[in-house]
Amino acid sequence: MSENAASAAEAAKVRPIGTLTVYGVGLIGGSFALALKAAGAVARVVGVGRSRANLDAALACGVIDAVGESDREAVSGADMVLLAMPVGQMAGVMQRIAPLLGARTVVTDAGSTKRDVVALARSHLGNAIERFVPAHPIAGAERSGAGAARPDLFHGRHLLITPQPETDSAAIDLVRHAWEACGMRVSTLDAQHHDRLLAAVSHLPHVLSYALVHELAQRSDAEQLFALAAGGFRDFTRIAGSSPEMWRDICVSNRDLILEELERYRAELERMAALLTAADGNALAHVFDAAREARNRWLRVR
Repeated sequence: MSENAASAAEAAKVRPIGTLTVYGVGLIGGSFALALKAAGAVARVVGVGRSRANLDAALACGVIDAVGESDREAVSGADMVLLAMPVGQMAGVMQRIAPLLGARTVVTDAGSTKRDVVALARSHLGNAIERFVPAHPIAGAERSGAGAARPDLFHGRHLLITPQPETDSAAIDLVRHAWEACGMRVSTLDAQHHDRLLAAVSHLPHVLSYALVHELAQRSDAEQLFALAAGGFRDFTRIAGSSPEMWRDICVSNRDLILEELERYRAELERMAALLTAADGNALAHVFDAAREARNRWLRVR
């Protein structure tokens, strides 16, 4: 049997998603719904969120098919519930939906941190913890809200699942195949390792981007600085346009590992300062060349 045929046969064993309920119909939750619809992998999507205007917009553009007017209405009969809101909101939602979940309803999330989400699920989901699949789609953009959702957001990107010892294998299969239907490459990872890796390559860059823009904005000549800023500044600071609420929650929840990364970065900045103080052009060129080559290798294999 070919690899594609084997994959199709395996997918056929997984029950289809009749009803998907999305808490947080923004860039990630909305794109998940659109991607599944485009793949014919879901029959109906129910949206839940804090902003009625955003939900109405999602309904109008076909991201969702119905608005969940209550938690009971939203999760009743759902095959899968995706928690796609900022991490700081998850505890309250988990508490509310836990007694309402069906015996076969699978719950998953799209949070950028995993240790805290797993701990929240253990505290609040009760027996449904066996059907909770922690996951993180590594994809995004600086825009937010239902209007930012698009069906191709996840194509070719990585989805990391951090299952726990008690996680039901059928639940894992359902989540895996749903994200594969969205075009993602799915792999599993320990939650601690996940948070350490993402602290370095995702959380730290966001902190640095926000910090640079904030520092420049406090200067007396900020207007002139921003007027002269060009492509390099735009590229480095693009992610400072991301949701402050989401990144506040990520930074607080993963602060221990982000602080470790900040210390490493601070040490690198000190080395760069020493080279500049010494006007050591050869050493600077060596660092720049090594960094450029490392980035080019990454671009070739991503």
